[in-house]
Amino acid sequence: MKLLNQKSVLFVALIFSLSLSATPLPKDKEKEAKHEGQNVDSGSFGVFMNGHRVGTETFSIYQNSGGSVINSEFKTVNAPTEAVQSSELQLNPVGELRRYEWKEVSPGKAHSVVGPNDEFLMERWSAGPDDKDHQQPYLLSTTTTILDDYFFVHREVLAWKFLVTACSKDKGHMQCPLKQRTQFGTLNPHQHTSAPLTAEYLGREKIAYKGSQQEFDKVEFKTESGSWLLWFDDQLKIVRMFVEGDNTEVIRD
Repeated sequence: MKLLNQKSVLFVALIFSLSLSATPLPKDKEKEAKHEGQNVDSGSFGVFMNGHRVGTETFSIYQNSGGSVINSEFKTVNAPTEAVQSSELQLNPVGELRRYEWKEVSPGKAHSVVGPNDEFLMERWSAGPDDKDHQQPYLLSTTTTILDDYFFVHREVLAWKFLVTACSKDKGHMQCPLKQRTQFGTLNPHQHTSAPLTAEYLGREKIAYKGSQQEFDKVEFKTESGSWLLWFDDQLKIVRMFVEGDNTEVIRD
């Protein structure tokens, strides 16, 4: 329990440092920022398959005295029928799950909510307004990380948890031991499945980003179903993700 508390304090410190370095919001957004908290990160990710853009995720991460709120909206691009989904992930001040809600905006109206139920988690969902409610308990604690389909910002939140667990920051760069894996528990509400995930720091690497070669820190996520590579800048913001063997790439706009 003492180790968990130390990691929780580190997680809060990381979010606080990110909020201090965040870009100030325009004046017309000041009222919203005061209501929701300090903007930690916001923007959009382009989702590409085989080199073609198939979707856009627009997201924001806010921190306030009650914890953190991660909002996201995913829209398909160049599809016969536009699909739109939204999600809101609420974490308490130490990074544990408070509530997760997913909504299908179009073409359907499915809905799902995950939250604590005594010491474990419970998911409630329906396929539409006329469908009966379903529920499924999970023998998972509130420290479990939500990694839902289509919402790539969840990977950034998990990367932050990993960094405060395994790394330190010195002179503007992450200092992480190489080839040292850290395991996390994850839940995918869309698939109603949970799985362990290991994270590993792979060092600094130069990649092509926005028309030039730039150097970023690189992390790998591994599960039984595959591997994700993530690159993040010195502000700890994900700039690129790549799903190995799937020809899927996610790039910050």
